[in-house]
Amino acid sequence: MSVWNVGIKTAAAQNMVAASFLQSELSQDITWLEWFIVAAPFSLVMSVGLYFIMMWMMPPEHEDLPGGTSAIAKPLHDIGPMSRNEKLLLAISLLLVFCWATEGVLHDFDSSTTTVVAVALLFLPGIGVMDWKSANPQIPWGTIVLFGVGISLGTALLQTGAAAWLAEIAVDRFGLSYLSPLAVLAAVAAFLIVIHLGFASATAMIPIVIAVLQQVETPGLNVFGMTILLQFVVSFGFILPVNSPQAMVAHGTGTFLVRDFVRTGLALTVLAYVLTLIFGATYWRWLGYV
Repeated sequence: MSVWNVGIKTAAAQNMVAASFLQSELSQDITWLEWFIVAAPFSLVMSVGLYFIMMWMMPPEHEDLPGGTSAIAKPLHDIGPMSRNEKLLLAISLLLVFCWATEGVLHDFDSSTTTVVAVALLFLPGIGVMDWKSANPQIPWGTIVLFGVGISLGTALLQTGAAAWLAEIAVDRFGLSYLSPLAVLAAVAAFLIVIHLGFASATAMIPIVIAVLQQVETPGLNVFGMTILLQFVVSFGFILPVNSPQAMVAHGTGTFLVRDFVRTGLALTVLAYVLTLIFGATYWRWLGYV
């Protein structure tokens, strides 16, 4: 899932938070479709790499599924036909994806607005597919609090001037002032990967990233575009289960050990970092983001 957190703007809360910081600091926004054009090719290549890495490092325990097709057919039969609520949920979901994809093309409503409207429809009496009493226990409040803290910390860093102060120190200590855009991307991406080891989300780092890029004096550096690319790196939560909420949920199933996650995660992180540099030198440069 973390692989496509990069490719789709609405696939991860931290993407929306980063977009909000960009809007407030640089007065620039990126639509769902624009994000998809920039990031989806990266996620597609990463998906292929993910398959081969996992098949090599954690091969399937069985070549054939025990029970064959009957093991799948019976649960499908037990589920039965789609209910009214399931059909309605599918319709609202498809409409929401359509609104996301046509943002800035057929309408001016941003992704956050259309998402709120869709969620409201899901709870609307007579139309909705659930009520608050049944939905409340299934909401991951810890994750919501986690991102709330990240937003609060990021906002505090911006409003107090701490982000600019930290950025000035980082630019000076790491010698970023006159590096090429690709070298800046490589250095800051490596820093974010290391920082991410200790956090489920590095969302609060985005204000500092924006401030760092504004301090860099490299001619022609696209601050907005580079911030978007470095936000992709924030989604590289591959090494430890605590690096992303979805990884923590997966680890909670007890189907794998932490060392399995670390072992495969290191390989995926190296691949993601290398692909970041390759895309930065080619596709993203052609798009004008580097």
